[in-house]
Amino acid sequence: MHGPRSSKVLVMDFGAQYAQLIARRVREHHVFSEIVPHELKASEILKMDPKAIILSGGPKSVNLEHAPRIDPAILELGIPILGICYGAQLLASMLGGVVSRREAGEYGKIEMSVFESIGIMEGMPETTDVWMSHFDAVTDLPKGFQLLASTPDAPCAVFEDATRKITAVQFHPEVEHTVLGNKVFDNFLHRIALLESNWTNYSIIEEAIEKIQLQVGSSKVICALSGGVDSSVAAALVHRAVGKQLHCVFVDTGLMREGEAKTVEHTFREQFEIDLISVDASNRFFSQLEGVIDPERKRKIIGESFIRIFEETALEIRDAKYLVQGTLYPDVIESGTKTAARIKSHHNVGGLPDDIDFELVEPLRELFKDEVRAIGEELGLPEEIVWRQPFPGPGLAVRVVGEVTRERVAIVRAADRIVGEEVTRANLDKRALWQSFAVLADIRSVGVMGDERSYAYPIILRAVASSDAMTADWARLPYDLLERISSRIVSEVPGVNRVVYDITSKPPATIEWE
Repeated sequence: MHGPRSSKVLVMDFGAQYAQLIARRVREHHVFSEIVPHELKASEILKMDPKAIILSGGPKSVNLEHAPRIDPAILELGIPILGICYGAQLLASMLGGVVSRREAGEYGKIEMSVFESIGIMEGMPETTDVWMSHFDAVTDLPKGFQLLASTPDAPCAVFEDATRKITAVQFHPEVEHTVLGNKVFDNFLHRIALLESNWTNYSIIEEAIEKIQLQVGSSKVICALSGGVDSSVAAALVHRAVGKQLHCVFVDTGLMREGEAKTVEHTFREQFEIDLISVDASNRFFSQLEGVIDPERKRKIIGESFIRIFEETALEIRDAKYLVQGTLYPDVIESGTKTAARIKSHHNVGGLPDDIDFELVEPLRELFKDEVRAIGEELGLPEEIVWRQPFPGPGLAVRVVGEVTRERVAIVRAADRIVGEEVTRANLDKRALWQSFAVLADIRSVGVMGDERSYAYPIILRAVASSDAMTADWARLPYDLLERISSRIVSEVPGVNRVVYDITSKPPATIEWE
């Protein structure tokens, strides 16, 4: 095999939230990566034909009786291996080294001393800042390994066996806080594993088109079009592959942002000349959401209602057998794998009923958000769509904490419009500000408006900086911007008397509130 996936790297997941970030960092070097459970046997690994393996971090101690392990035979396959944090300790433990409980762990930014600027440390200065998160540490190396670097509480912070191409780092090169983390991946992928950089925008598009054509043949395809980045890029990809076989359906759930329905219809019906059917189903959605408070039930109800409307609409399109969805790799990961705990179900994944009458076409299922944006630009989609902020499949329903009613959706929609207007006016870098939006809380608080007592809702302002939504930091918005947003919402949106700002990063929080 000599194609975009001929240099595949497997990221074996030990339950770390950073496993997804590791996979994304590999792809930044134009090498395809895939996250797999650590339970895979060596025989299963061989069938997947990876050219390198990375062992992720994890929350356990390798010295625990039931600590997660890998099949020992994997270490004998001759495939280059990089262990990160728990993965490094696991390699040391399994190969005859010693992992000890330390008196003090290391958490956060730590200065690391580099003894040998070779192998994984090639091109590194004598000292560099790395991001640590560990209590145990490797104290004695396995036979055949060379020590390359250490920190005050990690005497064997970096070590490798150049002959077997097995290397280990105690720190986290995947996080931005590790100053030269990118160099670590470059050394492992290109100097140690000798991989080709052939996972490019062009190769992704060509491969996706080929897979779509092979899957759908001459059948008609329906696309669940929302107008967001994901469904728009998915529609453009499928349209490139099958042309007039594609029929887009836009379901107005009544849970969209202000003016969104008209924008979607104009863009895809007139600009792209794609066959578009628009369905106003707002009454149906609000009726089925009446009295529902649990976030997971909301998502399931919306997902099932959505697909049922598609089935009804498909009666107008003879021989429609396939449904396109803009499911992304983080959607798949966050909805649960064998290793990672489910954080929340996603509308594009867990929200669908089991008995749908369509076969799903998900051309973006293996891509991260930044890759999707790059593909959208390559396909010629306009910048205002490609760089549009992510919007959840269930729409404003997951930004209304508690029961979803027309009145409460109208409140959060009006507040959200003001947030968008003021952020645009402030001319903030759209590539740095991942999302900014309003959330309506399911509580009321006392206030004073017009010299009278008010008892109204608070709006929660959420703004985060991120590159892929796997991790996110709360955005440090200017105080004058926060003041304008707050003043306008309180004065212009009936039923609101307070605005608060969420300053929690992901993790521990998620970006959306529900």
